[in-house]
Order: sequence, then C-alpha cells, then structure tokens
Amino acid sequence: MKFPIRARTVTAALAVTITGVLLPVAPTASAAPSASAPVPVAPAPMIPLPQELDRSFYEPPAATVAAASPGQILAARRIHAATLGLARLNVDAWQLSYRSTDTRGKPLAAVTTLLKPRGAGKGPRKVVSMQLAEDSTAGYCAPSYVLQQWSAGPAVGQMVIPAEMVIAQGMLAQGWALSLPDHQGPKHAYAAGPLGARITLDGLRAAKSFTPMGLSEQSPMALYGYSGGAIVTGHAAELKQTYAPELNVVGAAQGGVPADLRAVLNYAQHGATSGLILAAIAGLANEYDDFARFLDRRLNPEGKLLMAAKRPLCVGHTSMLLPFLNNKGFISWPGDPLDAPAVERVLRETKMGASVPDMPLYIWQSQLDEIIPVGQVNTLVKTYCRDPEASVRYTRDHLSEHILAEIAGAPAAVLWLKDRLDGIPADPGCTTHDVLSKATDARWWPAFAETVGANVAAIFGAQIGRGK
Repeated sequence: MKFPIRARTVTAALAVTITGVLLPVAPTASAAPSASAPVPVAPAPMIPLPQELDRSFYEPPAATVAAASPGQILAARRIHAATLGLARLNVDAWQLSYRSTDTRGKPLAAVTTLLKPRGAGKGPRKVVSMQLAEDSTAGYCAPSYVLQQWSAGPAVGQMVIPAEMVIAQGMLAQGWALSLPDHQGPKHAYAAGPLGARITLDGLRAAKSFTPMGLSEQSPMALYGYSGGAIVTGHAAELKQTYAPELNVVGAAQGGVPADLRAVLNYAQHGATSGLILAAIAGLANEYDDFARFLDRRLNPEGKLLMAAKRPLCVGHTSMLLPFLNNKGFISWPGDPLDAPAVERVLRETKMGASVPDMPLYIWQSQLDEIIPVGQVNTLVKTYCRDPEASVRYTRDHLSEHILAEIAGAPAAVLWLKDRLDGIPADPGCTTHDVLSKATDARWWPAFAETVGANVAAIFGAQIGRGK
C-alpha cells in the first residue's frame, strides 16, 4: 500500500541532534490584523545576512511596529531556501517581517519564513506552522538565516534546523505550505514559550494575509514542533483560543515536550545536557526582566563568565561547551534557587497546562529521554484530560532516547496531521498508547524509504509537492 507521507518526515528526526528544552504556557487576548495595503515584495538577496547584519529588515522603527496590529505585515522579500545552506529547494519562498506582541503586551517585530510548493493546489491551501528547534541565543542561529542558500549557519554549529528540515520537506511534499517562524523573537529568548506562541500565531496571521501564499479563510492550519520546537507548539496550542481565535487551527502535534521547566532544569543537573539548559536560562533572561535582574545579582562570577561565553554560540557548540554543570550551584541563594520569587514566577508562567487547547492534540514522548523527563509529560496529559472536551492521543516510546524518538515518531505525527488537515475528525477523548518503538509501526519503513528518496531528488532540483 502506498504510504502517503512522502518526504522527510522521518529523517527530520536527524535534526533532533540536540533539540532543546524547556517551557510552556501563556494566554492573552489579541486582535486579528486589520486590512491594509499589500507591502511590496523585495527581490531575494544575493548573499543572505543574519539579524546582526540586517537590522533594517529585522528591526523596523518602533513607531511603525506599534502602529500595526498583531500579524500585520511590515515588510516582505523573496529568498532562496536551501538544504544545508547549499542546494536550493525548488519551492516558492519568502520572508515576512510582521508585528507581534511580547509577554508584557508590548509590540515587537517578528520574522517568519514561508515555503510553498509551486503551482496551484487542490482546494484550499493547507498550512503548517513548524516550530524548528533553534535552541540558541544568537541571530545567525535563527531559522530565517539558516534556511537560506549560502548561509553559514550549518557550518558554525546550527545543525538542528537543517536536520529538522527533512521533516519540513516531507510536509511540502504533501502539498502543504509552511510557516517557519523565528519564534524566539528579536532578543533570542530561547525557551520563552509564551513569547514564541504569540510570534507563531501572528506568523500564521501574516501568512494568511500574504496573497502569494494562496491562503483563504477556509485554509486549514496545523502546528508541529519537537523538543525546543515543542516548547512553542504547546504554548501556541493553549494560547490560540484567547490570542488568535479566528485562526482555523485543526490540530497540533508535539513530541519531546518540555511542559514543566522546573522538572527539566532539575533533570539536567550535572548531566550531559546541562550546558544546553544553561543557554536556555540565558534565553529566558532575555525575555523576563525580573529574572534577568535576579541573575545579575545572584549569579556567581563563574556562572556569568560561562553564560557570556555561551550567548553568541549556536546549539551545537553551546551544548558541547562544558557539559555536566551544576547550574543551580552558580546561583547564590539560601535553599533551592528555583524557589526564589523571580525564578518561581518564570517557572509558573512558562508551565504548560494552564488551559486546555481547543484543538485535537497528538503528543509523543520517549520513556528513556535523557533531556526531557517523561513524568512531566504524563502530568500534562492528565491535566488536559480532566476536561471531558479534550482530544489527546498520547504515545510513549519505551526504546528510543531523545533523538531517536523524533526519528521514530515524526512519521506518525505527520500522518495524524494529514488526517486533520484533510478534514477527518480526531477521535474524541484521550488515549494513551505504550509501544516498544514507533519505528516498529508497519507504516514507518515505507515512509522512511520514500523520505530519503524525496530528499535526494530535492538536492538535485526536483520540484517539491507538485500537483498536490
């Protein structure tokens, strides 16, 4: 039987090479973008520049941002999307600068990368917002730069995003359009899930109003993210009903879910991923001022030096720089520093489960995950499922670790999204499935083979998603 998932879905997990970690929830109402004249679309740059060297696009005047409504497009340009910064993808590609909102309700400029299969689709164009695991605190590590041809991101430590693009290309092969937001925002607030949720939802608003994307009010939308991307996906699913109720989001798939930052931080103490978690702590300080002031007062000289060394690095390098850290030990506090008021406030505001998403959810998690503890995901699912209206399909993989869990779990997640985007209702209520490995699913192997073939064809210029 022909497997419909086509393209990258699985190999994407290769991306997970170190996907990140942390955080969760936040609700706040916001208005839909107001109608405005279309912005001109600038041509693709010959050589792409990261945010650090491209301030005019990434940081428009504050007055311009404040005058716009959430999701309103401020600037647009074509780009050349590419695999590993080299082989150009045969798809239509743009970047949008648009207005979003931070966790204090203040306007900010955000950027998303839009990819669309060439040609007209059948019926309303389907779109997925895929939250790639940036897991870094520098502009040159962000998706908008790394996804472009001739970017240096893959060569300087950002290998997670190019790897996860295997899954993204699988979605394009289905004929779906994609929004790939820089969900950490202009200050690179790694792990700040509530901020990323707003940026993600406003990115979908911007994509819907961008005429070349071919979206309509009927276009079904979905959310996808793993690990560092699941931080944002989970928050966006919870926040959607109050922040962007007009969006037609029909489902969200998330795996390796950092639902409770306290649990993730404790789990990483003295472990191989503690260096990655320290980068996430720095990212949170970029968004939460009280937390930043607390660290400035309480972080010892060793902690400040190490955090300063990690800030300009992409995920690959920041993870390898001095692992097995005692992150709590860097903080001078009588007792557990996670109980300090400024820290507890961030943990509370970023914990998933404050509201039940108004869409069906697909969640998968490895029992042996060495970065994201399974217990806090079990708790999240139980919290959601106390609501009789919740629709949650939860799968626990008992053989995979963090990276293998995305490789094994992505095909089923994308197939689940395909059903939702095709209008097939999700099963009502909550179900939990325990499996040895998602890779033992009979549908996984043909998906993997087809994914590899599609990726190889794309490297040689094959059109992705034609006729879908």
